[in-house]
Amino acid sequence: MSKKLKILLSILFIALIIGNIFFASKFLTNIRELEQIEEEQQINDKVLSFTNLFMAKVLRGGTTVSFDDRLLLENSVRALNDKEIFSAWEKFTKAGSQTEVQQAFYNLFDRLLAKIKS
Repeated sequence: MSKKLKILLSILFIALIIGNIFFASKFLTNIRELEQIEEEQQINDKVLSFTNLFMAKVLRGGTTVSFDDRLLLENSVRALNDKEIFSAWEKFTKAGSQTEVQQAFYNLFDRLLAKIKS
């Protein structure tokens, strides 16, 4: 093999190695981004699940919320693992007057909407 051919092959080999390193790093970056998106989607699913449950059992229920439904709601809100939402939930459940209930309701829904990531 001539010296020029060896140099050309060496340059080609180095270029291929650099290309592989570049694409491997892009691949790993995309994997991390996908994992983050999946985690955010799980959070969104939990928030939407609680919101739907809250709508069905509290807002559309029309009657007093049963103990089983309260327990279901409590477990669902705890599963969110969000202190602000849980605090807003506690304020809602402990509100006394109609004005306090409305304010706590708006605060809870504001926190739920803020938690959903697009």
